[in-house]
Amino acid sequence: MFSLMQRGPRCSLLALSLLGLLGLLLDTAHGHVSEDEDYYMQELLSRELYYRVQGLEDPTPTEQAPEPRGGERPAPKTAKKVKDQREKASQTDKAASDAKSGKPGNKKVEKNKKGSLKTPNSISEGEGHYKSTREECPPMGLETLKIDDFQLHASTVRRYGLGAHRGRLNIQAGLYEDEFYDGAWCAGRTDPLQWFEVDGRRLTKFTGVITQGRSSLWSSDWVTSYKVQVSNDSHTWVTIKNGTKDMIFMGNREKEIPVLNELPVPMVARYIRVNPRSWYSSGSICMRVEILGCPMPDPNNYYHRRNEVTTTDNLDFKHHNYKEMRQLMKVVNEMCPNITRIYNIGKSHSGLKLYAIEISDNPGEHELGEPEFRYTAGSHGNEVLGRELLLLLMQFMCQEYLSGNPRIRHLVEETRIHLLPSVNPDGYEKAFEVGSELGGWSLGRWSQDGLDIHHNFPDLNSILWEAEAKKWVPRKVFNHHVPIPEWYQMKNATVAMETRALIAWMEKIPFVLGGNLLGGELVVTFPYDMTRTQGRTREQTATPDDHVFRWLAFSYASTHRLMTDASRRVCHTEDFAKEDGTINGASWHTAPGSMNDFSYLHTNCFELSMYVGCDKFPHESELPDEWENNHESLLVFMEQVHRGIKGVVRDVQGRGIANATISVEGISHDIRTAADGDYWRLLNPGEYKVLARAQGYTLASKVCEVDYDIGASRCDFVISRTNLSRIKEIMEKFGKQPINLPVRQLHNRPRQRRLGT
Repeated sequence: MFSLMQRGPRCSLLALSLLGLLGLLLDTAHGHVSEDEDYYMQELLSRELYYRVQGLEDPTPTEQAPEPRGGERPAPKTAKKVKDQREKASQTDKAASDAKSGKPGNKKVEKNKKGSLKTPNSISEGEGHYKSTREECPPMGLETLKIDDFQLHASTVRRYGLGAHRGRLNIQAGLYEDEFYDGAWCAGRTDPLQWFEVDGRRLTKFTGVITQGRSSLWSSDWVTSYKVQVSNDSHTWVTIKNGTKDMIFMGNREKEIPVLNELPVPMVARYIRVNPRSWYSSGSICMRVEILGCPMPDPNNYYHRRNEVTTTDNLDFKHHNYKEMRQLMKVVNEMCPNITRIYNIGKSHSGLKLYAIEISDNPGEHELGEPEFRYTAGSHGNEVLGRELLLLLMQFMCQEYLSGNPRIRHLVEETRIHLLPSVNPDGYEKAFEVGSELGGWSLGRWSQDGLDIHHNFPDLNSILWEAEAKKWVPRKVFNHHVPIPEWYQMKNATVAMETRALIAWMEKIPFVLGGNLLGGELVVTFPYDMTRTQGRTREQTATPDDHVFRWLAFSYASTHRLMTDASRRVCHTEDFAKEDGTINGASWHTAPGSMNDFSYLHTNCFELSMYVGCDKFPHESELPDEWENNHESLLVFMEQVHRGIKGVVRDVQGRGIANATISVEGISHDIRTAADGDYWRLLNPGEYKVLARAQGYTLASKVCEVDYDIGASRCDFVISRTNLSRIKEIMEKFGKQPINLPVRQLHNRPRQRRLGT
């Protein structure tokens, strides 16, 4: 409880409540200001005008808050580990004496080696005398959904779709902003008495507020200044002050870039309110919010225990910039030199190398019959959770292999695994510079030259579908390994350097299965990602292997802690839990030139996208939870590379035949053998008629059975040369070329001889 409440009798509490109510009634400046005006001066002028009209004297002139972070060029923001937060909670600092000297709200606070801001965290009654230490608290979880809908309240709402439950940082509106899924909390009335409230459900040390405007293609709404209040009972509220003056915090200058305002003094309470004071003149009161706060120790708190996730894995749970990522990969390689190899597949636009790590019992070599698997992450540079998950995964596999974990040892010995944690390091560095909460929804998404790498691949779908419409498949155009069009390979084509590097990598290694980790949602998508019908933005567009893709998607989603939970709240506008956490990409939104479709149509690899979290850039303190959410799914999906059939196609002399075609009857999508003649064909359990063919060889077929148990069924082929290919080989060997005469000439020759005799 606040010291003010503790000291006085009941009459003091009543007087405080009446004074608070009087202050709210008197402080009714309207607040509409131009976007480019000085919001603080506008607030003062509004107050002065109001009191002049009412014939009153302004009893409590307001004081401006420190300049917020995030409006135009946010300052770098480094997260702290949870352990560090706990250790620093009780430390004292020199900043306390600075505050006593009349320096509340000073932004130039000292930073320690861990990056923790040092300012006071308690305030005495009615005065600016501060003691103790301020720690940098993480987000409470409005964006990550740790704070549930029942903890969010508002004074009024315009309609349900703009209710308090939608006032979450970075929440996205639907395309048409329907009644249930809109992009902010919007007040039902436009006046300074509106508020947005968060119930921490336990005493919390509040340290800051982050705000955005409304996510909308059609409206411009944001709050330009606000006050902050705290309470222990949701009835009696204390306004954050600088000394004895109410503080006006500077809000947003547009609707997308988040703005952080740190409280001059951290406040311990259960409830916190944001009270808008002014807003964009052509809009209304709409906000998306995140609260920074450290829950106070309370082992008996039911809500805390219910949502608590702990991990026993000893991993490096932090965000890694490019240099740190490279160093971590080196550490893993030094710990497990016999099963790891670091290599790069190319460079980014700004010259950063695209590093991958290989995990295998024979690194650097393709082993006959051993499938190749890949995980990629970070094609959108600001979707960083996938990047950190792959860095955690490589640490985990190294540690577990050394400790003798049989599951990990089997994976490493029977699979060649490739992890590429940062496809777009240029974009990541932009997002990393401003930090996990201040980057917004799109900063760092694209490559340095402004391209969306994940959707920068050639559109092979249209080529194949046009050939199918003309009935050129399979006589003139294959249903697999569709060639890249010439225009795409030209030097002046709009293709990112990172995309070209990925394509070369995909063509070099015979990958069987792959997953690319993205963020901003909780769902697994599978091809096709592009709708077959032109002009359709959403349409179920299945591949010939739809049944296989659905199984692969479900294998990840069903083992994720949240994806298939029907009771979980939707991230933005889609309830994917109703679809078992999976969806056909084209039925979500069409995306020509996706990495998934290209991989399926140009190589043997079946590729899916895993959207691993609602928050694209979760705070560092969330990484242990996210690892627990995803790590079993990451392993289970890798194990699916051993489902289906595998084998080697050889000639009668026992030599492997490269580029032989493997067809499965009833599935109009073939694959090809690798350089040594080995192949892998992902299939669901069942019985299949499989055919093997190669140019110059006879056709061979057999029935192959796929069991329910993990482990691909062996299905080898021996094919012999055709008579025509033997004749050609003999004639070429002796320097003679076969005579290619038209059939009509061959028929006429004997007749001409008879006439001549």
